[in-house]
Amino acid sequence: MKEKVEAAINKIRPTLQADGGDVELVEVGEDGAVLVRLQGACRGCPMSQMTLKNGIEKFLKKEVPGVKSVDKVD
Repeated sequence: MKEKVEAAINKIRPTLQADGGDVELVEVGEDGAVLVRLQGACRGCPMSQMTLKNGIEKFLKKEVPGVKSVDKVD
């Protein structure tokens, strides 16, 4: 599943990079929990939680069956 999540992240990465940010995959748990690290402009952005849940998490759940949640680590 990690490879599928990484491939899905690579699809949305250009959108984040266009705004000066990025996302790094940290871990995919067996329970479907995905951990990511926001980078660049996304890291300190006040809207980062919305980007994480309404953007990244929503997209990953659609693209990769089995993804249950996406959370960030610092």
